[in-house]
This record gives sequence, C-alpha cells and structure tokens, in this order.
Amino acid sequence: MPELAWLRRLVTALALVMMLGIAVVAATLWLRLSPSLPELPEAITLPKGETAAAVTFARDWTVVVTGRGNILLFDRGGRLRQSVTPDS
Repeated sequence: MPELAWLRRLVTALALVMMLGIAVVAATLWLRLSPSLPELPEAITLPKGETAAAVTFARDWTVVVTGRGNILLFDRGGRLRQSVTPDS
C-alpha cells in the first residue's frame, strides 16, 4: 500500500511544519512583548504628608499619584517637575 506510506509521510511533514510555525510565532511574541524596564531614578522624594497610591513610568517621566489624588511628575533624576492637583 504505497498510498498509505505516502500519506503517513505527508502527515508527518505537516506536523513538523506546524510545530515549526508554532515555535516561530511563540518566539516572535516573546521577543516583541517582553517588557523593557524604563530607566528609573535612584530616589524620589514625595512632598510632606503625601503617600504614593500608584506609580507609572513614561519615556522620560515617573508619574506618582498620591493618596490625595495629586499627580506628581518626576524627571529621570528624581526631581519634581510638575504637580497637578484635582479640581475641587
């Protein structure tokens, strides 16, 4: 039955190609989605009486949201550059 041997080789080749494709997709996703950590300042000093509720990082800024709802923007050196207070 040469047809069955040919079919077996065809199915094996298809399985190998599918495994290779899955490996390529997984490697591409891993390389593209792996987190790159921003350059963080050595220290950030919050204003007196403020506590950090959330911290996020932008390309050139570190943004801290305080417990009172103030938004503090720090530069790469850890210096406070801008403060935004919520409207009352």
